[in-house]
Amino acid sequence: MTPARRLGFHLFAAGLAFGTGAAMAQGTIKIGEINSYKALPQNLVPYRQGWLLAQEEINAAGGVLGKKLETVFRDDNGNPGDAVRMAEELVARENVDLLSGVTFSHVGLALADFAKQRKIFFLASGPLSDKIVWENGNRYTYRLRSGTYALSASVVSEAAKLGKKRWALIYPNYEYGQAAVAAFKENMKKAQPDIEFVAEQSPPLGKIDAGAVSQAIADAKPDAIFNVMFGSDLTKLAREGKTRGLFAGREVVSLLTGEPEYLDPLKDDAPSGWIVTGYPYTNIDTPEHKAFLAAYQKKYSDYPRLNSVVGYATVKAIAAGLQKAGATDTEKLIVAFKGLEFGTPFGKAMFRPEDNQSTLGIFVGRTEVKDGRGVMPAGTYIDGAKLQPSEAVVRKLRSGS
Repeated sequence: MTPARRLGFHLFAAGLAFGTGAAMAQGTIKIGEINSYKALPQNLVPYRQGWLLAQEEINAAGGVLGKKLETVFRDDNGNPGDAVRMAEELVARENVDLLSGVTFSHVGLALADFAKQRKIFFLASGPLSDKIVWENGNRYTYRLRSGTYALSASVVSEAAKLGKKRWALIYPNYEYGQAAVAAFKENMKKAQPDIEFVAEQSPPLGKIDAGAVSQAIADAKPDAIFNVMFGSDLTKLAREGKTRGLFAGREVVSLLTGEPEYLDPLKDDAPSGWIVTGYPYTNIDTPEHKAFLAAYQKKYSDYPRLNSVVGYATVKAIAAGLQKAGATDTEKLIVAFKGLEFGTPFGKAMFRPEDNQSTLGIFVGRTEVKDGRGVMPAGTYIDGAKLQPSEAVVRKLRSGS
């Protein structure tokens, strides 16, 4: 077991103890949190740390509606069936007041359907599939993090400024990758009508043959590359592409790559000069982020990752929604979250009434390698409200839900 996985396991065990040990306590509001802790420790150890920091702050200030927040954590093993079983246990046996969590999109879709069937409020914190709030959206499900369409749209302005005509596309062959590429193509054709997409490589998630992909892209002689690979696939692609000179003299636009979760494993093999979405935590000069950063570092003696922000902001949103609703009743929560404003380390955000999607935004910048590790030293913050399709398009997408 790797150190990250050992840490993830110990924090998971601690989290379970935190939840179940207090399960019989009186005067609490219980949140059922489901996520892929053992499958994604690099993402979800920071996520839970952010979550517990926010919960601690809220409880220290008197809680919500005169009650302490309590979280019961469960692991979904990255599996929709397990997630639904955990949700059923949390509702039937733990008597949670609402559900939250999820990182994998297919798990998020399963829990959104569960929330609809069981008529319980569900705040999806991190799944990127837009089906969760659009085609498969329902009145019981809200989402905090910006989705695939917004991520792709956020980099279009910088990509178009490059003036590159011939683009190659690299993406994992499942919904997230396919949707990201479709959104990028759609928006780039509007911004740059003469664009050409000269090559596409779509390996299965987690099974990239980085050498073959790099060679196929090089053979197409693109001017620029749009990359959607992440995690271990990104690590392999970045290293193999660097070895083969794939990125030399070519611009690369890459989703998620500026997040410390994905830059850290690359160390000095991290790409330099890529246009990315990410988290420039050392250079966000707002009071909200300064306070968050200081509190996080004091509590954990570590720097936050983007998922730390997601976990923290999710709890803050839940607290704001409960306060506005004045109760834990599902119907009152649904009403309260429509247009709800809440605080995050990135500033104020809200849940759009038309699709239950948060306006939490995205940072876009370029990567660098400093002191032997990849960093995103700076970035421009784009409000999530500016990255969505028109209200008419969203209404049509949700019409069947």
